[in-house]
Amino acid sequence: MKSYLTKIDLFSIVIGSIIGWGAFMLPGTKFLQESGIINTALGLSLGAICIMIIEYNYRVMMEEHDEEGGEFSYTYNILGKNHGFIVGWFLLLAYFTMIPLNATAFPLVIEKVFGDILKFGYIYNVAGVDVYLGEVLVSNVIVILFAYFNIKGIKNSSKIQNKIIFTLIILVAVIFITMFIKSDRNIIIDNYISNYKFNLKQVLTTFAITPFAFVGFDAIPQLSKEYKFSAKKASLVAIISLSIGTLIYNALNIITAMAYSPYKAKTLEWALGSAVSENLGRLGFVLLVIALIAAISSGINGFMICSSKLIGSIADYKILPRKFGELNNKGVLKNAIIFISVVSLIAPWFGRTVIIWIVDMASLGASIAYMYVSYIAMRKARNFKSKIMSLLGTSISLLFILLLLIPMSPASLGKESLIALGIWILLGFIFLKFGNLNEK
Repeated sequence: MKSYLTKIDLFSIVIGSIIGWGAFMLPGTKFLQESGIINTALGLSLGAICIMIIEYNYRVMMEEHDEEGGEFSYTYNILGKNHGFIVGWFLLLAYFTMIPLNATAFPLVIEKVFGDILKFGYIYNVAGVDVYLGEVLVSNVIVILFAYFNIKGIKNSSKIQNKIIFTLIILVAVIFITMFIKSDRNIIIDNYISNYKFNLKQVLTTFAITPFAFVGFDAIPQLSKEYKFSAKKASLVAIISLSIGTLIYNALNIITAMAYSPYKAKTLEWALGSAVSENLGRLGFVLLVIALIAAISSGINGFMICSSKLIGSIADYKILPRKFGELNNKGVLKNAIIFISVVSLIAPWFGRTVIIWIVDMASLGASIAYMYVSYIAMRKARNFKSKIMSLLGTSISLLFILLLLIPMSPASLGKESLIALGIWILLGFIFLKFGNLNEK
């Protein structure tokens, strides 16, 4: 008998996809210096509310469409092959790139604890970053490990995900409370609260990264065949996950602010890690590193699950080779997982800078999928609430896309990312035009 995912399983997969490496690095590299703590909280909260509006349209989709592939198969069935392919192609980019991003973060964590232990076997320099065999091997071992867990079955990988996520949440809560008790509260009051002024630009600067910060909430429609409860309950899981994800982002930002001014945080390699180490000692730092490892691991696992489901669905529609849609005796898309893993094993050889250029496009890929789902919901809307929510969802998605593409935007894609985007679009066009694609 098939084992189905519980609400807790689904919650863990979604949170794992939302919280990754970025949540632990952004306080020092972006949030504090650009928006402080209050304007950052406003920007993240506004972003989460916008994503929840989009999620309402996802619920509309899930109520009438329970095929795996989510946005891809939904768009394919309603708007046709070309539009379906656009959604699937860009969504695949959004999911795919997060796996090597998190895998290559593992060596960085090890280096923060043990120094340059992995900097052996120098290979070459790519985009100003030295690539070492030691770092590549660690990244590859992590990918292989999670591929193995997923091939063993989604229920098996979801149990691992549950343990990882609850470890993450508990540790972040413990560190936050302990920092609040032990740190000098005058630091956060003097630097971020007593002289606070609302600044719309600062709020929007944080809001602009919303598609990146919350990509992964849409994991639920990819897993529609893996759970038995209603779309309404699945939607509630997504809302709770988004709310807790927002709290975790803000908690990590405030932890850093308890120790440093924005100027000091900017000068540190890992401001959050230094803040915890200075105030809570070695034990606190170890707990933070465990939480970071949990976040990275859950991201790899969550996006590997979502990517395999999406690839399997695209294969079922004969756009990818049918082998990718074949299930093994555990009901797992083994060939899809192997393909994802092979691509993820290659990525670390290009260096982390190149991976980040590509990952920057993930927000665009996700935003395009959001726009299509909201647009279809708008076409199907039968009552006032649905019309308003779908119109808002479409407008918000379009805003996300413009924020990424307009040159003067605080979230605009860099030149390298735009070149990579052009290559991805060209590959998609070639694949669609000359790939001998057949209608379902």
